[in-house]
Amino acid sequence: MYAYIVKRLLLMIPTLLGAAVLVFYLLRAVPGDPCEIRLAGTGLYADPAEIELCQKNLGLDRPLYVQFFEFVGGYFTGDLGDSMWTGRPITYEIGLRFQLSLQVAIMATIVSVLLAIPLGTISAIRQDTWIDYVVRAFSIAGIAIPSFWLGIMIILGLLIITQQWFGTPWMPPIDYVSPFEDPLANLSQLIWPAIATGYRYSAVATRMTRSAMLEVLREDYIRTARAKGLLEKLIINRHALKNAMLPVVTIISIEFAFLIGGLVVTEQVFNLNGLGKLFVDSVGAQDFNLTQQLAMLVVLIFIVTNFVVDLFYAWLDPRIRYA
Repeated sequence: MYAYIVKRLLLMIPTLLGAAVLVFYLLRAVPGDPCEIRLAGTGLYADPAEIELCQKNLGLDRPLYVQFFEFVGGYFTGDLGDSMWTGRPITYEIGLRFQLSLQVAIMATIVSVLLAIPLGTISAIRQDTWIDYVVRAFSIAGIAIPSFWLGIMIILGLLIITQQWFGTPWMPPIDYVSPFEDPLANLSQLIWPAIATGYRYSAVATRMTRSAMLEVLREDYIRTARAKGLLEKLIINRHALKNAMLPVVTIISIEFAFLIGGLVVTEQVFNLNGLGKLFVDSVGAQDFNLTQQLAMLVVLIFIVTNFVVDLFYAWLDPRIRYA
């Protein structure tokens, strides 16, 4: 098992290096110049001398390979550089928003798992019954309904209910409150975007759980277990569900990694200043430094998530660790 872990860790290095090369050079291939955007303002013209001075201050006048090595070298020194737009350290810009995005992703994933695995399992066990039809309709609705639309409906519903019951309409909080400062205020702020997003992603996981369970329940070892007289509950929990979890874990892990920086519209609906909004703002301002660090953060999250999932695979199916 230790050899398998070391092998997976070593594979991260070329993956990160390849991603760094692509992110760095593809950003520079995009038309436009951050200094021109910064200096032009609302006008259509910026003084060439000022643009040249700005490029020199930002280090954009140096050769690309020098900028690339400085970009990669920052990971060894712990200095990720400063934002070209705000001038503040990138670690500060990301740190302000990472906790919020991570918490929303974790809460949405928990909602997704709590909905998907029980519903998918029940739907497979009760195939072609009214329970199966209800679960399938529930999952299809989740796939069809955008999470931001569901978020808007949740806000409107809360506005109407609180207005009628308490006389004061509820509004999404503007400022993020850490769970370590005020857990109740934090939960009241993030539970609704987590539910709206978690329901959307639970729909895909529910259908995957149902399909995987139906396939496993037709296997010979399940029929053998039933022929031996084992309890149905024991067969489902110990034999069927564990073997059906491999594709489900893959879907849930990909969704979790995407949620860290991909909730741009949902963040706008609930007034959340997360990584998704920061990503869009940095691209719009052509802030190369911030954009490439955010892109590498997403890459790192995907790589670490896949690593954890690989270890979980090895625990679910011991044959994997010896492959």
